Amino acid sequence: MPELPEVETIRAQLQPELVGRRIEELEVLDERWSRPVAPERLAAAVSGRSIEGLDRRGKYLLLRLDCGETLIMHLRMTGNLLLVDGEGSQAYLRARFRLDDGRELHFTDPRRFGEAFLLAAPALEERFRRSLGIEPLSEQFTVEALARMAAGRRAPLKSFLLDQAGVAGVGNIYADEALFRARLHPLSPAGSMRAEHVAALRDGVIAALRAGLDGGGASIDDYRDARGERGQMQDEFLVHTREGEPCPRCGESIRRIVVAGRSTYYCPGCQVRLRRRPRRRRAGVGRGG
Repeated sequence: MPELPEVETIRAQLQPELVGRRIEELEVLDERWSRPVAPERLAAAVSGRSIEGLDRRGKYLLLRLDCGETLIMHLRMTGNLLLVDGEGSQAYLRARFRLDDGRELHFTDPRRFGEAFLLAAPALEERFRRSLGIEPLSEQFTVEALARMAAGRRAPLKSFLLDQAGVAGVGNIYADEALFRARLHPLSPAGSMRAEHVAALRDGVIAALRAGLDGGGASIDDYRDARGERGQMQDEFLVHTREGEPCPRCGESIRRIVVAGRSTYYCPGCQVRLRRRPRRRRAGVGRGG
């Protein structure tokens, strides 16, 4: 699934190409892309609108229109957004934006999990307030904020990082890479971290995401950027998908386990498994008290 670095790569490429352009026509070719809204209804609402901005929130792309509404798109497992000259011919095409300069923006998706929906500002803010947490590359992603999120949590660190209501945009790939950088075992309870562990994890998340951005995203399966090119981050993985290979830090063989239904890669030699911290007893309460 495209994660923050992949979605941000697409946004950065498309932003200067799309802002100021007019959508002459949106053609929805797959009703699942816009459901529960009928394809013709969404197409009518977007066609003829000008694009005033292209932003990202977590793994969502936000196409801001001149009517004050925003078309929100999620690539899900296998979606791609490709800017092409003319109509072109794309496999698995689910939606087509015809632009006023003759180019087209294509949403392709072999597994058909990607989606799009149109929201006005108040509804958009409310939706994301409930479902998305802190942007990990923002100033709000501090050690203190991460510590508050983790406090008392029994969930494994891998699951904790995948929870979009906590840290928005981190998925399977970058959770593995961040935990390796932080030297933390993916099964460690989130609430077991001490201050030094929280700081290491925050730094690990940021470093992993920046590496992904520098590599233009990771193309393990279907991901391509807005120009149709593969990312390079998969060549720089430290542990993800490297089961049986030597750890680049200590030489121990990298292992694969399943956490929360997701393949998880880690080094058993240098990623420390923390134990759940015991609850503090209340003052004056004890045996015989």
